[in-house]
This record gives sequence, structure tokens and C-alpha cells, in this order.
Amino acid sequence: MSETSATAARVVVLGATGNVGTSVVAALAEDPRVASILGVARRLPQWSMPRTQWAQADIGRDDLVSLFRGADVVIHLAWLIQPSHSPLITWRTNVEGSLRVFRAAAEARVPALVYASSIGAYSPGPKDTAVAEDWPTDGWPTASYTREKAYVERSLDAFECDHPDIRVVRLRPGFIFKREAASAQRRLFIGPLLPNQLVRPGLVPIVPDLPGLRFQAVHTADIAEAYRLAALSDARGAFNIAADPVVDAGLLADIFGARVVPLPRWPVRAAVWLAWQLHLVPASPYLFDAFLRLPIMDTSRARIELGWVPRYSSREALEELLGGLRDGAGMSTPPLTGRVPGGRGHEIRTGVGVRP
Repeated sequence: MSETSATAARVVVLGATGNVGTSVVAALAEDPRVASILGVARRLPQWSMPRTQWAQADIGRDDLVSLFRGADVVIHLAWLIQPSHSPLITWRTNVEGSLRVFRAAAEARVPALVYASSIGAYSPGPKDTAVAEDWPTDGWPTASYTREKAYVERSLDAFECDHPDIRVVRLRPGFIFKREAASAQRRLFIGPLLPNQLVRPGLVPIVPDLPGLRFQAVHTADIAEAYRLAALSDARGAFNIAADPVVDAGLLADIFGARVVPLPRWPVRAAVWLAWQLHLVPASPYLFDAFLRLPIMDTSRARIELGWVPRYSSREALEELLGGLRDGAGMSTPPLTGRVPGGRGHEIRTGVGVRP
């Protein structure tokens, strides 16, 4: 599927200051066919790119139609992964906010909508064979993230039926890493108690080989390229996005210089559950359950129809993340800042997994 020859595209990017959003804005800014980019975020950044303007808005409550009018493409990346202890908050943004985005796109007569779905939308699947985009997208029912991704998939199905004139694309990436997002991802998933230097090779003695520990990753720059291709082509439908190789305990052990130790799932899950209940880590045990049941995705459609080719391997993306964790890396946008005001003490005082 070739890229469109249309020029002067006007693109709106929701969630433009996060891990994926910053790279999507950068990728679009490098394309001469993009006339303007409107980055929308709840908190405005100090960072920017050429031909980019900024608007402050919350998809859960603010007017979106006026932001979308005249746009050729809306890329919807806005999402909350926290607070894991308050799923009503994430539901209001992720589900109700997404429905508001879809309605506003239709009212503003936007020709194309590109939505950030996820591997997390998929139902549990095989780890030894790869599934295509027709694998069921019912998520894992107890994890709010996967439950919300699955719900939005169903809503988008209905939206496509009601608005066949709008070109809809949904990208389903694996885990997305870059150096500049490392501090943000520590805050979102690991919490304030991880010493940065602990992720240095040679300091991690073992990697547990848990049943189901096989997953896919992609560098943020590569998923941003997929969004650029989807926005500026005539593509429709769903696309799996992930780099090779599939990450397993052996690859992780090689990165860390560690030893692989087979372990059953339950003791690790029990430790995650206890740490989450004590507000020591933000990632919930239900997300851990979903993680170990994610299928392996076949990315052939993205490579053939979008012409998407990753520049980074999954190992390179992981090594960038680990290097960024060691260095406390970040960017000058509120979600990606290397250090929040008050530091890790503030994270603890405000309740790990309680506040967005």
C-alpha cells in the first residue's frame, strides 16, 4: 500500500508529549508533505518541532471539535496507564475520552483517524506461533489496561460501520521503548524503589524463566514511522507492529550477563500482588497476568502493506531503555521529565499507583 501523493496534510496528534507522541511529532515534522502539526496534551511542553503548534486539552472533558476542524488526519495516542488503584479514572479517560475523540472526528468531518491500539487488546494467545490481525481482541478481563483497549476496539468497530467515509487505522504495537522515556516508564511500571544502577549488566544475577515470558518490543522511533506511514497513506484496518527478535528469558539474561533460572509463575505473581497492595510498585498483578498471556504477533501485514521496516531490533530498543534507566534520562515534556518535582519522595508521598 503506497504512501499518498497528497501534499500539505494537516495532522492533529492527541497525547503528543508522551513516549510515542514526541516521536510521532518528530517523524511528521521531517515529512515535507505535512503542512502543520497540532500537538494536543493536558500539559504543554517546553519541547517542540518545526511546523508544530500546541493546544492544551483533556480528551475526557474539553472541546475537541474545534481542534479537529480542518484536519486531514487525527492520530489518537492519548491514554492513561495509571492510577492502577483507581480504574474509574483510567476508564473515564481511556474509554469515555476515546469515544469523545471518535465523535468529535465525525462531527468535524476529519477524513482519517489513526488510533493507538495495543498488543494488550488481544485475547490470550500462543507463544510459539504468531497471530495475525484477525486474532480476537477481547483483552484480559481483570487488567484495566487490556479491558479498556478491548472495549475501545469494539467501539471503533461500531464507529467504522457508522462512518464508512472515514478512513480508520489501528496500530497494535508490542512494548515501546526509547532512552528518553526511561524515567517515565520507571514511574509508570516499576515505581520509586528501583535504584537506577541496579539495571547495569553484571549486577542482576538471575533472570526468572516464567511460563509465558515471551514478548515483543519495538523502538519508539520505529512505531512513530508506522504512524507516519498510516497517516499519510490510504491504509485501513489493523496492523501489528513489533521488531525482531521475540524477547525471552535467554535474551534478557544475555543483556544483563545473568543466569536463567526456571521458576513457576505463582511466587513472582504473589510478590507483585503484595508490592502493589503495599503501594510499593504501580504495575498491578492483573497487568502481570495479562503480560504473561499476550500472544506473539505476526507483523507481515505492516511490512507488506504499509512498507514498514524497523531500524532497531527489539534488543537495541531494550538496551536503550536500560541505558536511560541508569542515567535517569528524560525529555522536556511533562510526562517524560527525568525528575518530577520532589523526586522519588514525592512519588511515595502521593501514593504509588494512586495518582495519574
